[in-house]
Amino acid sequence: MEEKSKQSLLQITAFRLNWFVERLCALLLGTMVIVIWFEVVERYFLHLGMTWTEEFSRYLMIWAALLAVSCGAFYREHIGLNIVHRFLPPTGVKILQATLDLIALAFFLFLAWYGIGMTKAGLGQFATIFGITMVV
Repeated sequence: MEEKSKQSLLQITAFRLNWFVERLCALLLGTMVIVIWFEVVERYFLHLGMTWTEEFSRYLMIWAALLAVSCGAFYREHIGLNIVHRFLPPTGVKILQATLDLIALAFFLFLAWYGIGMTKAGLGQFATIFGITMVV
């Protein structure tokens, strides 16, 4: 009984975290659209010489894309894998999902390990326009 309550608590936490990340992605993408729209209007009509919009929209896109990967993984949405699942029996699907989960875990652990090194290397580098560290 205790394991079932832990699992449901874990599922509730995962659903809430994914709900938050989905809204954050929508906010980032919406902000990116507004910033790019402002950049176009500013460049062709207002001629204010704003230089921050391109870099800011790039950061928004990178963060939105990286966060959206977790939403896709949460729902197990991958078009290539959905096609493969159709041709496998139920046990084959479970084996494939477990194998892919292990491969993904290994890849993300590698990415985290490599990312820590990249973060340390980026401590001394600063963004061109904003002057903030590239760790962001």
